[in-house]
Amino acid sequence: MIHISDYDREWPQQFESEAVCIRGTLGALVLELQHVGSTSVPGLAAKPVIDIALCVANSADEAAYAPALITAGYALTIREPEWFEHRMFKRAAPEANLHVFSLGCPEVARMMNFRDWLRRNAADRALYEETKRALATRGWGDVQEYADAKSAVVTEIMARAEERHRFSDVE
Repeated sequence: MIHISDYDREWPQQFESEAVCIRGTLGALVLELQHVGSTSVPGLAAKPVIDIALCVANSADEAAYAPALITAGYALTIREPEWFEHRMFKRAAPEANLHVFSLGCPEVARMMNFRDWLRRNAADRALYEETKRALATRGWGDVQEYADAKSAVVTEIMARAEERHRFSDVE
């Protein structure tokens, strides 16, 4: 079962704590580090899992960063070379998903655009929360099924966010 929590004011501090750990562990290998996902949007209910996007020079070069992250308490749980060379590490306390991409990956820009749009747009934030809460009541085999079920509303919201982004680039 998927558990959705009301927004917790501690989530940004939990991200900052993780960011300090990651920067301390990887040093100059950290080229970009962002709080993404629902916990990064003030006022938005979410699964209480801190999502973090980490950009390194080459996410396919696991030997450069994975051993240090594992030593710091992260476990490599997903390896998706076919999808932007994405790697995901999990940590239990606080619960966190660390998404590793290469610097300049368009997926990171998409995550940040979605986050920033939801921070500014109350109607889409409410739509997204309503969708998440409704989907969370269903029985899912795993979290990915729940995530896939949100894809239609995410696509709808992203279309508005991207349109606004294109419009603001023209201004």
